[in-house]
Amino acid sequence: MNSTITIVSVFLALALASLVLLLTTRRKDGNIDKKPLRKDRAAIIKSASQKLAQNPRDIQALSSIGDLYYEEQNWEKALGAYNSLINLIPTHPGTINEFECFLRYGVCAIKMKRFDEALKSLLSARKLNASNPELNYNLGYLFYLQKEYEKAVSPLRIALSSNPDNIQVRRCLGLVLQKLNHYRESLSMLHKVLESSPEDKEVLFSMAESFYETGSMEQALKIFVHLRADPVFGPQAALYSGIIHTQVEMNEKAVEDFEIGLRHQNVPASIAVELRYRYAQLLIKMQELSKATVLLKDIQKIKPGYKDVHSLISRYQELNQNRNLQVYLMSGQNDFTMLCRKIVSQFYKNAQVKVTDISVQGDYTDIVTDIDTPKWADVVIFRFFRSQGTIGELALRDLYGKIKDLKAGKGICFSAGSFSDESKRFIEGRPIDLYNKDALKRILDNVDSDRHLSSSGK
Repeated sequence: MNSTITIVSVFLALALASLVLLLTTRRKDGNIDKKPLRKDRAAIIKSASQKLAQNPRDIQALSSIGDLYYEEQNWEKALGAYNSLINLIPTHPGTINEFECFLRYGVCAIKMKRFDEALKSLLSARKLNASNPELNYNLGYLFYLQKEYEKAVSPLRIALSSNPDNIQVRRCLGLVLQKLNHYRESLSMLHKVLESSPEDKEVLFSMAESFYETGSMEQALKIFVHLRADPVFGPQAALYSGIIHTQVEMNEKAVEDFEIGLRHQNVPASIAVELRYRYAQLLIKMQELSKATVLLKDIQKIKPGYKDVHSLISRYQELNQNRNLQVYLMSGQNDFTMLCRKIVSQFYKNAQVKVTDISVQGDYTDIVTDIDTPKWADVVIFRFFRSQGTIGELALRDLYGKIKDLKAGKGICFSAGSFSDESKRFIEGRPIDLYNKDALKRILDNVDSDRHLSSSGK
């Protein structure tokens, strides 16, 4: 009885040791790690070489040398041996392990980035044994490398169903699902992978993207910030963290993110351009127009015609040269109102100006004034539009109604854009003057000067 228990215990211990060895000798791409050189390596090579010198089609010699090189991950030499064996299959039916040859040839071709050959060989192996987990994993992995994500799912699921605890298969399937926008399932898959490989940068980045896409910004941000310095994933991680910090108005942290991203070497052009674009938009928001314009011009050099960069350069170069126009278009309501009051106070020469009311609406600001000059005195309503679009007739009808209600003598309407033809026809015969962007710019150039402004043009 005791001897039986002892034998069983020894057997279980050996089985467990074998399992641990198998699991720990797997790499992330599913291939076996290199083992120490076999003691009989020289003898195997010598024997195989002698046999192949006499008969280049010696199946036993090709098999032994192929197995040796495959184990050592000498992919080129292993591929040559299995290629020779595959060519011998038609003339030696039943004497060659066809499935193993096609499978191993496919693996070697993957490692050598000969993907067309790999696919052809693995599909041949699948005809012989469609349920084999190793075959399905490598086929799915190949589709992943080729960005054929839809095709990768089925073989990877088959491989995982045979061994749900296989980390390599789970990792590849999780990455594929993330690429297919199945973010929640991907997170579930990759979370278990991360438990065994906490520093797997590709898995970390993929999880962060999934968190980002599912709205879990706090979790995403932690990972992106952690990865910002990584030479491979750092630029894109910095871009993501900069976007998130910008969204929550943590502008200084966003600046740090974008700067870190741009300091990386050999950044892919698409990411480099988007880093500059997002950074420029942030600087515009922070009213640092000079720095923003430099970044926008860099984008023009790297990728002409990118998004709205050309129009942004034209717009913000102009704003950078005209501080008052910059305030008019971009500053907060208080600074904008202060600038409008300056325009009002200097609009008429030798006039006493009393502001009686300021009202801020959704798209315009009205300033009602009592104007007293040596020649006349009246109520004048100034309306300021910050929009750079086209002001239509409806807005002027509203202004005209207010003029009549307050019994004002005139309405002055400013726009950072233009006025429609209908609005211009509407003011004919009515006490309203229009100042479009060009006229507004001339007025803004004269604000704080000693000259009066009412002759600045329309």
